[in-house]
Amino acid sequence: MAVPSSLFSLSFPFDPQIQIQNLSFSLSLPSHFSLFTSTKPRFPAFKLSSSHSSSSPLTTGFLTDDDLHRLNSLESFLYRCDLPSGSLSVRLMRPHETRSTVLLLAHSFAESLLIPAAYVNLLAFLINQYLLQRLTLLPNTATLVAFYTQTPSPPTAAAAKEDEEESLQEEPLQEDDGAPLAGTVEICFNRRGANASVPSPTPPRDSPYICNMAVQKSLRRRGIGWHLLKASEELISQMSSSKEVYLHCRMIDEAPFKMYTKADYKIVKTDSILVLLMLQRRKHLMCKELPLSSTTTESDLSEYDKQKTI
Repeated sequence: MAVPSSLFSLSFPFDPQIQIQNLSFSLSLPSHFSLFTSTKPRFPAFKLSSSHSSSSPLTTGFLTDDDLHRLNSLESFLYRCDLPSGSLSVRLMRPHETRSTVLLLAHSFAESLLIPAAYVNLLAFLINQYLLQRLTLLPNTATLVAFYTQTPSPPTAAAAKEDEEESLQEEPLQEDDGAPLAGTVEICFNRRGANASVPSPTPPRDSPYICNMAVQKSLRRRGIGWHLLKASEELISQMSSSKEVYLHCRMIDEAPFKMYTKADYKIVKTDSILVLLMLQRRKHLMCKELPLSSTTTESDLSEYDKQKTI
């Protein structure tokens, strides 16, 4: 069964299905965390030092002058584009946006991996711990978030019916600026930002790696995933001297595979069939050599829109 075309590259340093099977009977959750009685996970509080504002990323340890320069580049990064139905902006995730990003990833994982809804809160708890740890590795890694603003259109009978149907679906997560959180993607720029454990086939630790890409369910089929990929490539071009970019794609995910192929990613290696014995899906490791300047063209987007499937 193929997952929706907007669930592109979900890849944490643990397999959620196996992790939940192992932890469901043995994990002792904090007293404030309720797995089955709450529809929204409660995340452990974390505080910023007085030297950081609430909109600045968390960092630990000592930063070199080069690290500070790269951190400033991350904070100032902004990717904007106009879509047929609205506008999209992509930038670095801020600490106060962690909860919204966690919920998006948790629901995307649950849908992609067919995990029962009862385990979404546990999945969110694990992802929350992971994202907080990744924040400490800036500027060697980055989590980007995308915000979508829909272009108002004259009301019609068909539009009114569509709005009524959408109102019955899950509401998009909102942030401070009022625009819905449309999607997210994670980038590792170098060895210092690489995960200790990544899915097989293993990419080179020194090369940039794109993973954990997801798009809000109510905002799919608008080209948002394509632009998340292009924003990632643009940022990598600025942040990394290595132009070889890697990502994983499950063999069953036909629509994402078509998108990656259209974006010039090539298969480097494919999982052995033996991974099925570990209850994992077989995956392709794909690679692309970035040009000196990575930009999105209108022809690229139009071709991708023709290939989009549910």
